[in-house]
Amino acid sequence: MALRSLPVPDGLAGERVDVALARMLGFSRTQAADLAASGAVRVDGAPVGKSDRLLPEAWLEVEVPDAPSADVEVVAEPVEGMTIAYEDDDVVVVDKPVGVAAHPSPGWTGPTVVGALAAAGYRISTSGAAERQGIVHRLDVGTSGLMAVAKSEAAYTGLKRAFKERTVDKVYHALAQGHPEPTTGTIDAPIGRHPRHDHRFAVTAEGKPSVTHYEVLEMLPAASLLEVHLETGRTHQIRVHLSALRHPLVGDLTYGADPVLASRTGLGRQWLHAMRLGFTHPVTGREVVVSSEYPQDLSAALEILRDAY
Repeated sequence: MALRSLPVPDGLAGERVDVALARMLGFSRTQAADLAASGAVRVDGAPVGKSDRLLPEAWLEVEVPDAPSADVEVVAEPVEGMTIAYEDDDVVVVDKPVGVAAHPSPGWTGPTVVGALAAAGYRISTSGAAERQGIVHRLDVGTSGLMAVAKSEAAYTGLKRAFKERTVDKVYHALAQGHPEPTTGTIDAPIGRHPRHDHRFAVTAEGKPSVTHYEVLEMLPAASLLEVHLETGRTHQIRVHLSALRHPLVGDLTYGADPVLASRTGLGRQWLHAMRLGFTHPVTGREVVVSSEYPQDLSAALEILRDAY
């Protein structure tokens, strides 16, 4: 028996144990149910049944008969709702829906941007690891919006450099609980692994430099709509920084959001959308600016908060 130990992926929080295991590890639901029945599946150290629901922030342990391969492969699979926001010979910018990972990774067998592009017949850069070819930056599974992918080798090199040098304009809209003060500000606080929860991040003295600029666009009774500019690009950066200010994103239960408010808005994820992406084209040198609209779940949640209070 081999032990698989991992945090509950963002996109699988709330799923039944048998359904989640089937998606993550490639089992049939019957095999997954048998594992749970034998006591081989534990959440935060406690055995769970096949119909139990996985909780966000929880740690999942599974004893499997054979160790799965460490290799991950790109599965060409269309993704419903993913659209092309911009395209030329060197770059494609996708508008990624929630529930889609940037690329395959251990523990995730759901849809990916790379797989969706492969299914649509796109040829992308071969630079980078096999499962991440063409990927120059990422969005969380639970974050929707714009994401650039390199089609040519020159574009991959140029865009990777631009992200590293912080010359890409990355603009998000976020709905934060409460009313941040001041209404315009900069959060300059290092981010690293959470000292007690490996699958979370936190502001820590040992973390990497992280800078977030925000401006309140609209104040609602229970929340504020923010425009956020990222100077750096740390994992969960916006979520961690706003949580550290005691204004977590609406729906972001992993980082302290009010579950009652999340339920009232119908959200199953954090209210966060990559709205605008601007960069100097790595081949032509011209400026490219791409914009997106809120997806239906975020629009509906925003209207509920506008109308219900």
